Amino acid sequence: MDTTYSKTYDFKRVLVWELPVRIFHWLNALCITVLAITGFIIADPPALMSTAEAVDSYWFGTVRTIHFVTAYVFLLNAIVRVYWAFNGNYYSNWRAFLPLTKQKWDNIKHVLKVDVLLQNEETEVLKNISVGHNYVASFSYIILFLLALVQIFTGFGLYAPTSGWWLPKLFAWVPSILGDEMTTRFIHHMSTWLFIIFTLIHVYLVFYHDWLEGRGESSAMISGYKFVRKERFEDDEHI
Repeated sequence: MDTTYSKTYDFKRVLVWELPVRIFHWLNALCITVLAITGFIIADPPALMSTAEAVDSYWFGTVRTIHFVTAYVFLLNAIVRVYWAFNGNYYSNWRAFLPLTKQKWDNIKHVLKVDVLLQNEETEVLKNISVGHNYVASFSYIILFLLALVQIFTGFGLYAPTSGWWLPKLFAWVPSILGDEMTTRFIHHMSTWLFIIFTLIHVYLVFYHDWLEGRGESSAMISGYKFVRKERFEDDEHI
């Protein structure tokens, strides 16, 4: 007789993602969406035929303005997240992103087996399920942060020649370091596609782990709370 669904577990509701982390997450998602859409329009603007006066057809300038304003928000949001990496709880702290213990490396092997090789590790699930990010995800977020820096440097480097403000001009040296403006634009464009690919994988894995573990993975970035089994709760000193 299959008793898989006859087991009952005692769960604890744990605050994992603090409000600043949740605000950063959704604001970051909004910024990336707006920057990607406006960026593609700037890279390949559609030809619009109109008999209206030029002053009434300034749609491309509006697109550029939206792109630049969103870039400032994206930069400020990243700075605040870096600050919170030193002042937030354990799950948002920079140390939580580095696999510095054997348990964290075991978690990486577990996630690769389950997510990539689709193997079943029922006997290993409890000790390897992370309360916060699993450590494959944590490593990918470090890569994403570096990718965000590439976007910020190349984006403001491209904007610097036409900007009258001091902040973009701080990045005026970037195109010369990378070779020329065309190379900078190419790197900026390709980084956008890497963001899109990451987002698709990220959304899939969030829903996959929500279904697999049933701990409120997808709703946690709204409420801040996850559900942790009592055994795991008592074993984690950070809860």
